[in-house]
Amino acid sequence: MTEINAPVTAALSGLDAVDWSALTHAYGPADDVPGLLGALCSPDEERRRKALYELYGNIFHQGSRYPASAAAVPFLVRMAADPGLPDRAVCLQLLAALAIGYDEAHLPGGIAITEWRAAVEEVRAQDPEAIRAEYDAWVEAASDDKERRTREFRRDMYDHDRQLEALAAELGAYDAVRAGTPALLPLLGDADAAVRTGAAYVLAWFPEAAGESLPRLLATLDEEREPVVLATALVAVGLLGDDGSGPELALRLRPFLTAGEPVVRWAAATALARLGGKGIGAPVTAEVLAELVSGAEVSGPDQTRIPFHEGDLRGYSAASLTLLADRYPRKALDAVTDGLAATTGPASFPVATAALRLAFGEPGPEGPGAFTELTEAQRRLVRVLAELDKATWQWANFWGIVRSWGLPTPRDALCAYAGLPEE
Repeated sequence: MTEINAPVTAALSGLDAVDWSALTHAYGPADDVPGLLGALCSPDEERRRKALYELYGNIFHQGSRYPASAAAVPFLVRMAADPGLPDRAVCLQLLAALAIGYDEAHLPGGIAITEWRAAVEEVRAQDPEAIRAEYDAWVEAASDDKERRTREFRRDMYDHDRQLEALAAELGAYDAVRAGTPALLPLLGDADAAVRTGAAYVLAWFPEAAGESLPRLLATLDEEREPVVLATALVAVGLLGDDGSGPELALRLRPFLTAGEPVVRWAAATALARLGGKGIGAPVTAEVLAELVSGAEVSGPDQTRIPFHEGDLRGYSAASLTLLADRYPRKALDAVTDGLAATTGPASFPVATAALRLAFGEPGPEGPGAFTELTEAQRRLVRVLAELDKATWQWANFWGIVRSWGLPTPRDALCAYAGLPEE
């Protein structure tokens, strides 16, 4: 284990009691983790920065979590709660990442924790030999050699034990952070605005703890004067609302649609759209639509750095507008298409996904049919997709999004489908 030279703070109490070498992360035994956690408490800013970089690379490697991830959580919680330590907001950001991965996978609906737990139990109950037999039969049913090779590859990649270990590590990290939420609740009143923001953001992902967190977040709405903190708390309240609390929450949130700060109005609209998407009362109004349309027109990451969706208000707004499709189908699609036309590169991914869902419903391989049979709004979207720049079309991720709705790729093929001239 890496020796910690600085005095062990209360936040690191018990660090040596963990058998880190018996735990693993992305690169094997996790015996480097205690030293990195200790470095996060260092007065040396560069040392803290390097430690954070290493932790994001090993206990949160490209979004994956490992047995060592959950073990690190109690120490990170205590670091975040200790006002004598530096970079507490950074610890909160890491805690959120360990709990849920990349948040856009859970937006705009929030954490579906019941379904998540059920999915893990379903895999746990599977018979690996039976699954393997199903794969063998699937391979034998391939229509040609090419399809057979593809299916053989997928069968050979199947590893039940590894899949279950990965799922258990993800849920284990989530539950470890959930266990720490009582210690994070007081941080909603911290003197540091970045800490208050981080605390509200972390609490947003734990609906099972909403009985304790929602009252504190609602109190924050009454007391907070910092726009970014207030906006983060508003979104958190919206994400935690359910059938029981939703109608009351909608009444509490609606006055913020007339706030002076645009980011606060956007957050209120985002929260109300999510409640509306859950079928709660009738919180969605033209004012909600207008604020989300405005958010969809924002260029680039929001400079106020709202933590949700990595500060990408356009991407988050586009996702939220899909929740308004039943009530405002054309206006929502037009707004997201307008936003898509102004995006480039990876920022296009969530906006394109939202636009395609608004235009064509859920993805499917059969495709939408002939271009001439599409509606005017659908044709416009296809043309916007085809006319996005090379910085967007160079990404295989973007090709995959377009293909998910059965539209042709690469760009030249989509241009031909839409009757646009080739470059």
